[in-house]
Amino acid sequence: MMKHNIVNEVQSGNRNALARLISLVENEADGYHELLAGLQIDRSVPVIGITGPPGAGKSTLINALLKNINEVEPESRIAVLAVDPTSPFTHGALLGDRLRMNEHYSNNNIYIRSIATRGAMGGLSSKTLEITDVLRAAAFDYIFVETVGVGQSEVEVAALADTTIVVFVPESGDDIQTIKSGIMEIADIFVVNKGDRDGADILVKNITSTLHERPRSEWSIPVVKTIASQGKGLDELIKYIKLHHASAHKQDKGRLLAEQAYRIIQRQRMSDIAIQILQKELSAVVDEERFNIYKFLEKYYKKK
Repeated sequence: MMKHNIVNEVQSGNRNALARLISLVENEADGYHELLAGLQIDRSVPVIGITGPPGAGKSTLINALLKNINEVEPESRIAVLAVDPTSPFTHGALLGDRLRMNEHYSNNNIYIRSIATRGAMGGLSSKTLEITDVLRAAAFDYIFVETVGVGQSEVEVAALADTTIVVFVPESGDDIQTIKSGIMEIADIFVVNKGDRDGADILVKNITSTLHERPRSEWSIPVVKTIASQGKGLDELIKYIKLHHASAHKQDKGRLLAEQAYRIIQRQRMSDIAIQILQKELSAVVDEERFNIYKFLEKYYKKK
């Protein structure tokens, strides 16, 4: 497929073109910036970020949400971007999330794609922002982004998502005081999954008691108890997702776009700088008398 046709094909719903364009963006193929600039990005499409500690059941929750939405809204088109750990052998995604969602692969209204972190911090791939915009141009009604599950460093998802869901399980209860300095602050909706386990109600109460530290005039943060494996609590969760998307929180769009723009610009300006190169250059001069690192860095400052 010719590159100059691929954007139109993506926007017309061609899945093969979508997969190809995502690969071009992820691999930073020649001309991918021009392809992104040619997209008609629909920013009214809700992007729902789902994050939380490992073992919280994020993939199971997304799987259940896909089933629920598909049953209630069979015409809705849903995309899932699952950010997986990088394989040490192929440097690609380990695909664990895609395997757990395989029951949806025959559904033409559901598109699931895994991408690798490739060493990026924050629970996301370095290309998640751009790939999400590709999905926004592909006529989906919902886009779910699942982070890799690395704990407190997953705050970057808040710069990407319109609605950020933080998922916990009852076993997280003893750790709320240490967790809340990290991902606790980014949630628009809290989910206590595996809600049939001992301690679920106590955890709901503990999370709710922390919310007074996050006064918000536009949105009252809900805490939803689910049993994703049994499909319980999903109607309530979807209700809050829709309410949040329709709420006045949208005046935060400028902030979200500024966060996205900042990360993209930061990455591009750092694209020709690698720590291995810096180490090699510095190793050659570090023993010089009166070595000055700020003098050394002037050549990089001049590139601005």
